[in-house]
Amino acid sequence: MKTVLAMLCLSMFVSGVLANKQRYVVEAADSHALALAKPELPSLAPYTRAAILKKLGPPRAGSVSVERMTGLAELDEFTGGDGRLAIWAARQAQLPLVIVLRKGLFTPQDLAQRLDPAHFERRGAGVYIARLPILVGHDATLHINQKTRALRLSEDSGAFLINDGRLFITDSQVLGWRESAGAPASFRGESDFRPFILSWGGTETYIANSRFRSLGYSESKSYGISISQYTPDMRKRIQRREPTGWIINSHFEDLWFGFYCYEANDVVIVGNEYRNNIVYGIDPHDWSERLIIANNKVSGTRQKHGIIISREVNNSWLFGNSSTENALSGMVLDRQSAHNVVADNELLNNGSDGLTVYESSDNIIWGNTSAGNQAHGFRVRNSAGVRLYNNIAINNRYTGISGDASRLPPGERDLTLDPYDVTLSMVVVGGRLVHNGGGPIDIVRPDSVKLADVELRAPANERGFEIKGVLGEHMHEVLDLMVRQKRAVVIRPSDQVEG
Repeated sequence: MKTVLAMLCLSMFVSGVLANKQRYVVEAADSHALALAKPELPSLAPYTRAAILKKLGPPRAGSVSVERMTGLAELDEFTGGDGRLAIWAARQAQLPLVIVLRKGLFTPQDLAQRLDPAHFERRGAGVYIARLPILVGHDATLHINQKTRALRLSEDSGAFLINDGRLFITDSQVLGWRESAGAPASFRGESDFRPFILSWGGTETYIANSRFRSLGYSESKSYGISISQYTPDMRKRIQRREPTGWIINSHFEDLWFGFYCYEANDVVIVGNEYRNNIVYGIDPHDWSERLIIANNKVSGTRQKHGIIISREVNNSWLFGNSSTENALSGMVLDRQSAHNVVADNELLNNGSDGLTVYESSDNIIWGNTSAGNQAHGFRVRNSAGVRLYNNIAINNRYTGISGDASRLPPGERDLTLDPYDVTLSMVVVGGRLVHNGGGPIDIVRPDSVKLADVELRAPANERGFEIKGVLGEHMHEVLDLMVRQKRAVVIRPSDQVEG
């Protein structure tokens, strides 16, 4: 096995002045005590197109009507006192209307037969355009199926799709459509309206083998494709459970957010491609749990991160994903997102870190590859109990693994909503840190660091490598234990040592 012995043959430059006055001690430990079995990942076998179609159930008759948008609780978010109703009034040139589906199972073919073409029109073989918003009632199901080559939601007329029941999109295509140009509603500006899809609390959303393009803008719940619990006041009134859904083997391009969820449970996002979306590729948010985000390809996100989970997104699995060439980080765990497993992902050529962990404790980071990123390979800040096993960081601009406990600048966090502790504890076992421009590893102000069997290699420069932080301060002790004695290393503040 290759070990840190390789680096002793290099021209070594060690820098390790601590950023504060805390003194640290280095102790030996039994490497076996740090052993951890690879975490068990959930099977993806149940999540198939066939399984989705079985959930549809038999055909059911229902009603289709055109109603005023005002007075419908499901649309309160879009017709409230913030002036948003004026958007639809201006685009429809009338008191805003909505297509409402109740009780039955519907397809776009059904809607075209029942509605005025001014509201919903068949434009050719399998092509339909909606010129009013569509509301799927709580007791209704809409299936956009293989007979629909494309459902176009008119940007010009202010169309969008709200699911308050069950929504199925299989073997089809949904586009934000700019009728004036006869083309998809490509992104122009964050405040410029574009059609969107939203599923509310208590709903089910199932998407398979479909394509989505040019949806979403910056207004609340209008991000592109979203699954969201109702607002707290509305949830008290209607008592809805958390929404859920599966999104599999589909393609998403030019969405404001490729995917967003809020207080959603058991959502499955598997085998999709998210390409050239605006702010985020995949963005589960706020108190969502038990998510599976696996085998997705995310690339070219224009403003921020490829994949991010933020604000207590817990007990979830992110594995087998490829997140490449995004404006900022490839993948982020943020704001007290805990007890997650991040495994076997490729995080390549991103504009910031490969993987960023901010204020999120008790996560397992296993077997990931982070290479060619413009900041750190793996960055951990203000997080306790983070375990990094068998990860690879190659040719990142800064450090292979960076860890830091530091107080955030005023205003960066709402401390009522997002409190945090200035703390850092990490276990780093196995893996390779090779040719990273800022050195293999830099740990600053930790409560504890445990290391075993990590392969460290120099960056491609004449000085060899530079190790910073507490490891640099105690370089000779660390190398003696890890290389000569082949033992694990524990580094902790001296005031934690008895005696």
